[in-house]
Amino acid sequence: MEIGGIPTVVIGVGAFRDRLAAMRLPRTIITPHPMGRTLGVPGDYETQKKVILAALDLLETASSPGMIVDLPGRYQV
Repeated sequence: MEIGGIPTVVIGVGAFRDRLAAMRLPRTIITPHPMGRTLGVPGDYETQKKVILAALDLLETASSPGMIVDLPGRYQV
């Protein structure tokens, strides 16, 4: 997709940070959430919105290929 001119951001969880880094993806957001809940607790629209907005922001602000951003916070049920 990147070669075709479509920028991408991968949203992953901390458990896979090392694997995602090894893949050398163009842009990656790492959330503090568990597997299967990458965007947060189901129904927690505020947290989900923050993750999505962070990913969109990374599209505009990434200064180098392979950039990884760790989102702050904790997973809260």
